[in-house]
Amino acid sequence: MGGMLYVVGTPIGNLGDLSPRAVETLRQADFIAAEDTRVSLKLLNRFEIKKPLVSYYEHNLRERGEYILSRLLAGETCAVVTDAGMPCISDPGEDLVRLCAEQGVPVAVVPGPSAAVSALALSGLSTSRFAFEGFLSTNKRNRLAHLEEIRSDRHTLIFYEAPHKLVSTLSDLLQALGNRRIALARELTKVHEEVIRTDLSGALAHFEQNTPKGEFVLIIEGAQPPEVQTYTVSEAAAIAKELAAGGLRLADACKQVAKQTGLKKGDIYKACQQEPAAEDPAGE
Repeated sequence: MGGMLYVVGTPIGNLGDLSPRAVETLRQADFIAAEDTRVSLKLLNRFEIKKPLVSYYEHNLRERGEYILSRLLAGETCAVVTDAGMPCISDPGEDLVRLCAEQGVPVAVVPGPSAAVSALALSGLSTSRFAFEGFLSTNKRNRLAHLEEIRSDRHTLIFYEAPHKLVSTLSDLLQALGNRRIALARELTKVHEEVIRTDLSGALAHFEQNTPKGEFVLIIEGAQPPEVQTYTVSEAAAIAKELAAGGLRLADACKQVAKQTGLKKGDIYKACQQEPAAEDPAGE
C-alpha cells in the first residue's frame, strides 16, 4: 500500500500561525521535504518536532522528486513545506504534487498562511476577482512582455518583489499600466507589519527616497472598463448627414452610424428626414 503526501502550510512570519493540525501532521510524517532544510529546522525545533529532512528546491527537484516519490510508493508519508506560506504556490512543490497525481499517490492539504491572500485582504482594493502574477522576470524584455500581456486585465493583480528590485519594478509598472492604485504590504504578521496604500507614482516617489526593506507583496487595481460613448438620435443623425454630404448614400450612412452608436438605423434615418439640412457655408 502506498503512502501519502501532505502539503503543509507554514507561517509567513509569526510562528503562532502554525496550526495544531499542521504540527500534528509534521509529527506523524515519516519524513519532511523542505525548500531550505536550515529554515525548516528552526521551525521544527520551535515545536520540538524531530523528523528526517530532505531538501527539495528548484535546482534538484527532478532528482529529489523521483526519490521522494519512490519512498511514497513504498508506503511512507511525507509532508512538503516551503520556507514560508503555502507550498506548491509559485513553488517547486507543484512538481511533486504533479508526480504524485501521475502515479496515483494520494495528496492531502493542511492549509496555512498565504502572503498573497493576506496582503489582498488588507489592500482595500477589490477582492472579488484577482490574479496572482508572482515575481516579474529579471529579464527586461520578458518583464515588459508580461506587463503588456496583463495591461487590460480587469482583475486585481498580485505580485511578489524583493526589496532591491522594488524601485525598478514600480517604475516599469507605472510605465506599462498607468498610474493605478496600489497597496504595498511588507513584514506581514511580524512586529513591523506595514501596508502602504497609495498609487504607483506615489509609491515610486516614496521608495526612491526611502530604501525598501523586507519582501513585498504588491496589490494593484485592475484595468478600468473602457468608457462607452453614448449618442442621442439627434447626434447620430448629424453624423450620418456628414457622411452623406461626403458622398455616401443616406441609407448607407445611417446603417454605418447605427453600428457605431448601437441605435436603430430606422430611427436615425427618420431623424435625418425631420431635421433641416445644415446651411452650406459656401452658399451653394
